[in-house]
Amino acid sequence: MSITLYALDGCPWCEKVHDALSDADVEYETEWTGAMHSERDEVKRVSGQRAVPVLVDGERGVTMNESANILEYVDRTLA
Repeated sequence: MSITLYALDGCPWCEKVHDALSDADVEYETEWTGAMHSERDEVKRVSGQRAVPVLVDGERGVTMNESANILEYVDRTLA
């Protein structure tokens, strides 16, 4: 899968990104993270920080965080 979303269950910003990806019919894989920042080593490895959501678009070489940025990217690039 080319697109991976790192998300936390129950995170409202993560849900907005999930909804945007689904609405745009984008195929993606979700990697669920731990609730504690200390449990997010994989998120830190791919993005340099531990906050979610994080979107990784392997095909385009893009990694980004911040839901507003991700939503804009989905709308402009993936939709």
